[in-house]
Amino acid sequence: MKYLFILIGCLTMVGYHTQAQTQESYLEEIFPEIEELYKHFHQYPELSLQEEKTAAKIAEELKNLGFEVTEGIGGHGVVGIFENGEGPTLLVRTDMDALPLEEKTGLPYASKQKGVTGDGKETFIMQACGHDVHMSVFLGTARMLMNFKNEWQGTLMMIGQPAEENGLGAYNMLNDGLFERFPYPDYAIALHDTPHLPAGSIGYKAGPLMAGVDMMNVKVHGEGGHGAAPHMTIDPVVMSAQMIQAYQSIVSRRIAPTEPAVVSVGSIRGGHVHNIIPDEVEMQLTLRYYNPEIRETLIENIKKISEHVARSAGMPEDKLPTYWIREPYTPPLINDDELTELMVGVFKANFEENKIVEIEAEMIGEDFSRYGIQEPAVPISMFFLGATPNDLFKQAKENGKEIPGLHSPLFAPEVEPTLKTGIKAMSLFAMEIFNSTR
Repeated sequence: MKYLFILIGCLTMVGYHTQAQTQESYLEEIFPEIEELYKHFHQYPELSLQEEKTAAKIAEELKNLGFEVTEGIGGHGVVGIFENGEGPTLLVRTDMDALPLEEKTGLPYASKQKGVTGDGKETFIMQACGHDVHMSVFLGTARMLMNFKNEWQGTLMMIGQPAEENGLGAYNMLNDGLFERFPYPDYAIALHDTPHLPAGSIGYKAGPLMAGVDMMNVKVHGEGGHGAAPHMTIDPVVMSAQMIQAYQSIVSRRIAPTEPAVVSVGSIRGGHVHNIIPDEVEMQLTLRYYNPEIRETLIENIKKISEHVARSAGMPEDKLPTYWIREPYTPPLINDDELTELMVGVFKANFEENKIVEIEAEMIGEDFSRYGIQEPAVPISMFFLGATPNDLFKQAKENGKEIPGLHSPLFAPEVEPTLKTGIKAMSLFAMEIFNSTR
């Protein structure tokens, strides 16, 4: 990688203090329009793989700014390209989808939208993960970079990605030729809002930031019968209970304590009435990890345990448990060390020191990770953007109360400091990449 920021970055950051003031003036000028975009995205959310109107809005905004825009990549994916002389190609990504959830924030612009999920169920829809924040910052950043295009060189690649919530978006766009049909990026950056930091602050971490995620089903076959005569059955409910207990020993006894991993059973379904032992039980598991080798260890041991329990109960080889693992899985999100170091330098040079916080890794998943595991590898870095209203954050900290989190019907970011901080941070970071990595 062609990192020259040790020398050039020091020189360009000095100039950014003056430049940032000019950018802040422009940010104040455009903010009312960005805020309206935010309220629009919040009020009219769309479910994963159904982001037709949202994608059209993103595409329209990028076209109006002068980007060469292509729509319909991997579903409703949007790609905006702006070539601005010789220099690196930088991918800036936002996700666009929302969640099947009824909003309960009471905001005047709260979502009242309804839709139909992929399995045919009617549902309310809400931007409960903050993708409305992401899209607004994304478009604000596009405006900033276009307005100050005389101060950077390279190719800007703005990606509006569908279906982050179900892990299909990045996979579908890449499978539809994203990196073959458009310039191959030298770097990729993104952000994610968080309720765990107050609005106006930024969280960062080099290395592992979010976990790899697998969804795995285990179907346990048995021989059902009357609940009054369990000795005449091979009970898949009892076998499943034994398996669930044994799964917990995988992390504690099969994986080194220094390697984070999670095995959780989210559902167990079997039978229909009180007095009949069913023929089968199906369990739904989620697996979390940072190291891809740990993924293989988890899957292998789940299968070994399941089959051992079934054999011990007397099940024949042709009726051992069967498995289904959702594809695509979500790879772990590993922030590139050098790119993140560059990012942190930019933030510390342009924000108050107490607003920049080093954070812990989390076991949630994010398919932005997939852009970084292509061949050749693309250095990626994602930062966290504080979103909780400052008064609420302070009160919660003092009183020990819970703050509404992501995927909560009460999640409501403090709009102005969140958006302004995100746009400023992403714009400065992008400019530094263009100017210090040529």
